[in-house]
Amino acid sequence: MTAQPAERSSTRTFPDWLIIATLGCGGIVVSLEKTAVVPLLPEYPRIFGVTTDDVSWMVTVTLLSAAVATPIVSRLADMYGKRRMLLVAMVLMVTGAFTASIGGTFTWALVGRGLQGAGGAVIPVGISILRDALPQKKIAGAVSLMSASFGIGSALGLPLAGLVYERLGWQATFWMVGVIGVLLIAAVAVFVPVSEVRTPAPFDYAGAILLSAGMTALLLAITKGGVWGWTSYPVLGLLAAAAVAFALWFPAELRNGQPLVDLRTSARRPVLLTNIGAVLVGFSMYANMLVTTQQLQMSRETGYGFGLSVLAAGLTMIPSGLAMVAAAPVSARITNTYGAKVTMVTGCAVMAAGYLWRVLFVATVPEVIIGAVIVSVGTAVSMAAMPTIIMSNVPLTDTAAANGVNTLLRSVGTSTCSAAVAAILASVTVTINGTVFPDLDAFRTVFVLAGFAAIAATGVSCLIPRSRRREATHPDLHAAPGQEQPQRADRKRELLVQGRMLSAQDGQPVGKGTVTVMDSEGRPVDWDRADEDGRYSVVLPGDGRYVLVANQVQWRPAAEVLSFPGSSLHHNITFRHRLALAGTIRHKGQPVSGALVLLVRPGGETSAAARSDASGRYELTLPGAGTYILTIVEPDGRRTHSRRVALPAPDAVIDVELGDREPHTGLRI
Repeated sequence: MTAQPAERSSTRTFPDWLIIATLGCGGIVVSLEKTAVVPLLPEYPRIFGVTTDDVSWMVTVTLLSAAVATPIVSRLADMYGKRRMLLVAMVLMVTGAFTASIGGTFTWALVGRGLQGAGGAVIPVGISILRDALPQKKIAGAVSLMSASFGIGSALGLPLAGLVYERLGWQATFWMVGVIGVLLIAAVAVFVPVSEVRTPAPFDYAGAILLSAGMTALLLAITKGGVWGWTSYPVLGLLAAAAVAFALWFPAELRNGQPLVDLRTSARRPVLLTNIGAVLVGFSMYANMLVTTQQLQMSRETGYGFGLSVLAAGLTMIPSGLAMVAAAPVSARITNTYGAKVTMVTGCAVMAAGYLWRVLFVATVPEVIIGAVIVSVGTAVSMAAMPTIIMSNVPLTDTAAANGVNTLLRSVGTSTCSAAVAAILASVTVTINGTVFPDLDAFRTVFVLAGFAAIAATGVSCLIPRSRRREATHPDLHAAPGQEQPQRADRKRELLVQGRMLSAQDGQPVGKGTVTVMDSEGRPVDWDRADEDGRYSVVLPGDGRYVLVANQVQWRPAAEVLSFPGSSLHHNITFRHRLALAGTIRHKGQPVSGALVLLVRPGGETSAAARSDASGRYELTLPGAGTYILTIVEPDGRRTHSRRVALPAPDAVIDVELGDREPHTGLRI
């Protein structure tokens, strides 16, 4: 990791609304390309001369490529530039659209759909750009709209694709996405500013390969389980392969100082619970989109269907898309007033209420539309809160990667929902005049299952602790408590401070510690976890005075006050005192010289050894917290004394009296 420009330019050539509109449209197009093929799935077997099972790969291949591309592109965005990687993802998406339309065959359509999966990274990277580019008070609304774009594009994609197909043919559905994508690429290049908040580092190829293999095997098993059979050898083999890949991936990521996914950060309670909620919300959201049009298209012969055409059923989803747009400012207001946690709880609860409506009211088209709208509003509100919670609890140099993981887990939820819906609708059926239809109870079962997922997401959201750091961005250091943050044009520029953690004794790097920065009032600003070479990066909101606290398990913490301007933007942190286990060995009150002191783990591994000096004093490098066996061998080598001791992380002092066969030990911290 090398030092980058320490400031991100605050000059704004274009207004904020133009940046928000450009990135929001990018998110809508990504969701649009994912759902544009859904209305045409019944037509593709005739168009391409393939089987229905073959056609399902039009959806599956995009899902798999998105699962691979999203975490990789998001991590590269943090390392080498967010706008750069956003453009890369959009170029791949557009290339895929033109490849599918020009190729004209099923094989080329699959290749194009695979390339389009790279667009999955547009939303998480776009959200991270919004955090860097906008004033704090506008971030919540912009992030809400960007998050809601995932559902907006999906809701609008169904009727739009059907209309374009009927008028212009199947190739036009791909041309439509490609042309809009080209226009958005130009808009991003012109209107979206470059962020210098980046920390280049060696790319984690092993982590990327293992995560890609694990996610591909897992999602392929989930999406194809209903077709191939859940107990079939291919599905069981894929599940076993996923288990092996993840079993190798987890320890590899924990050992890597610059991992593709920081598992220690992901295990922090706010991040972990938000990601669990993402899976549940993704499941609950997708049931609404999958089932609504199917329910409306069911034949009137079933007694509950409405017999709508593909286009008419798709048009009924437009109110849901518009409702999600309208919900964005509402969720932003809730976040700015009460915090993102309350926003997520509210959204998940509204989703649960929507599914209760959907179970009870199924007699008319308006009732179905109202239920879908309620669920969509809850979806928009809950999904808007997730990126804010994530960005408030991860280092600001890792926001794109963290949002990428959150987006990936939403996809796990949607994939699981797709498999569950297909299984339920195929198993709970009714036969009318020789034709098999899903029974009304099948749809109600899906709604109940999705409602329980929403209730579970509500419960998980309630457990998310509030972040002390100002959500989505840093606190303004130049405003008095309670004072509104000034417009971005009046603020100082953000500062990227980088350096290394070093030992004062020999100047060697001290790796795998943490660096926390607070303002002069004690409010958290940013933090980072140093790699194995001690390199760290933190983002400061501007000039001012900051308190920097560094911690590493084998050293006493180091704290400094930095003032900008004045302090260098490349700042090394020096640890001066190594933590030690020390004490004095005595016999009947007299110091014992030359005694051998051993610290052994219960499993038999020797952690440290030393001999007492002329004053009876010994000193051992303090190991990590845990239970150990402290053994004293007297100078003549004949008598030993052992005792089990529990060591916490700080400096420990254990004095030993050899007057008894079993030594008396005192632990003083």
